[in-house]
Amino acid sequence: MSELKTKLRKTQYWLKHDLFVFDNVVLMIALVFCLVWTWGSISSMTRNWSLAQELINRQREKALLELEVETLELENEYYLSDEYQELAARKYQGKMLSGETMVYLPENSSMAESSELGASTESIATDSMSNFEQWLAFLFGIRL
Repeated sequence: MSELKTKLRKTQYWLKHDLFVFDNVVLMIALVFCLVWTWGSISSMTRNWSLAQELINRQREKALLELEVETLELENEYYLSDEYQELAARKYQGKMLSGETMVYLPENSSMAESSELGASTESIATDSMSNFEQWLAFLFGIRL
């Protein structure tokens, strides 16, 4: 029991005279203050970064929606135009202008294949080019 009391007194003396002196207490308080300040700074920077990322994402969404709205407005203007009205009347109702005659050809007939709706002249031109010339035309737009 006396050994325990002696060890307890030595520990009290060490704490009182060696550990909890004014200089050490000031250093401990400064260390705690620095740790709290560092933690607050890091959490603030993390929050600012996440908010900046959210802002960037919302700006992207806004730009995408603005483009979509512009596209829909242009599409509405196209549907209101006379050209579309005429094309729709020709396609869906079989209407035609005065003096025109409608000719319906089967898709596999020779007349349909040779008409403007059939094979284009550009594909015929690319078939006569060599493989190297086709690559040049594809990659750089150069036709030899």
